[in-house]
Amino acid sequence: MTIRRYGVMIAVLALCIATAGLLAYGYKGFGLAEAEIDTDAGPRRYLPKPAKARAHLYFSDVDHTFLTSEYCPLGLGDTVVQRASNIIDALIEGPKGRLAPTIPSGTKALAVYVTENRVCYIDFSRAITENHPGGVFSELLTIFSVVNTLALNIPEIEAVKILIEGREAKTLAGHIDIRFPFRPNMLMIR
Repeated sequence: MTIRRYGVMIAVLALCIATAGLLAYGYKGFGLAEAEIDTDAGPRRYLPKPAKARAHLYFSDVDHTFLTSEYCPLGLGDTVVQRASNIIDALIEGPKGRLAPTIPSGTKALAVYVTENRVCYIDFSRAITENHPGGVFSELLTIFSVVNTLALNIPEIEAVKILIEGREAKTLAGHIDIRFPFRPNMLMIR
């Protein structure tokens, strides 16, 4: 073989090594480098870390005049329903900062459903009506806190229907008709 052929072979070998290195580095971006190792007996298995995301939860300002968002890290869940449930649970817990809660204390989310036509049904406990402070604007803040938080964080949800104890209710506290699904209202947010 000539020196020229050796040079070509070395160049091809170097190219192969570089390509293998790039491929190995590329797999690192798919989460294998940050995966947790299952240390149970038997062959090693790599388990992905639970996905976390930051959601915008919409709470009332301290003067109860508009909604504003608070960032909250949440576990995502594997399905739309799990994500919606996680977000609603965080919304019920209330704000961590200087904002005011919009869902009355004692309220629980009994069930969450999402239909094929992108409507999310949230079934709340009776405490959402019994402990509600009342008033038109307070009802609007509660409704659009739920609707905006879900629809603006989960693309698969376009509208939200509120149920109470598994049944359709006319209002939360006597003012706003909640018999129909609501779409997000950006005018409530500042």
